[in-house]
Amino acid sequence: MNDCCYPSLAATCAHCGLCCTKVNNLSVAKGKKTIIHDICLHIHCGELTAIIGPNGGGKSTFLKAIIGELAFKGEITFLSRGEKNRRRPLVGYVPQRGEFDPGSPVSVEDLFLSRYLRKPLWIFSSSQEREKTLKSLSIVEAEHLIDRRLGELSGGEVQRVLLALAMEPVPELLLLDEPVSGVDYSGRKLFYKLVSDFRKQYDLSILMVSHDIELMGNFADRMVFLDKTILCQGTPDEVLENELVIQSFGLKSLEKNHQLSL
Repeated sequence: MNDCCYPSLAATCAHCGLCCTKVNNLSVAKGKKTIIHDICLHIHCGELTAIIGPNGGGKSTFLKAIIGELAFKGEITFLSRGEKNRRRPLVGYVPQRGEFDPGSPVSVEDLFLSRYLRKPLWIFSSSQEREKTLKSLSIVEAEHLIDRRLGELSGGEVQRVLLALAMEPVPELLLLDEPVSGVDYSGRKLFYKLVSDFRKQYDLSILMVSHDIELMGNFADRMVFLDKTILCQGTPDEVLENELVIQSFGLKSLEKNHQLSL
């Protein structure tokens, strides 16, 4: 099998050869049942790729295979600038929804400290670690949340905190699995803008699963329509004009999908 499974991807190799994650012939099965199969995708550095598709189409399964939670067949490799040998990428991950006990006394700072330190929190905490946490939160405009209890945060605030955690250390591939499900419009828009800025600021490869087609059409560089396997991919305009996508989501026209301006 060729390194590029699709001719359209082969044409872009001159671009992604400098820095990219390549997924080749990835398949996941549970017993005798195939969940997803023959997925081939180049995820370019500095680009945000949106994964769309019907419920049960395998979008979350795809991300869980990449982070190593599910066994798969195929290959995932990363090649950065100046490297000759391929390797597994350093991955950051934000799940669909972080759930915390409303009665828990654990704060946002405690959450970060538990990741940084191996000692119990009450034994070691310093101004240096607090500054490190504030710096991490600053990239998602959430420094003001450092002393808040996790159970008191809104859905959008929780996801921004989890995004800050996923960016520490800065990954080579950032995976977002419907990260703003249930968050209001303004919160979703802020989250997408932060992620969009990350791709440029840190030259990240970003893969985001989303049902929020209208907003993702404005922020994504590329879209992938996944239903067990990749059925189409391209620019947001190209994918949203595809008949399979129109039928799957009940879209009326491309103009409707882009009626929400930034």
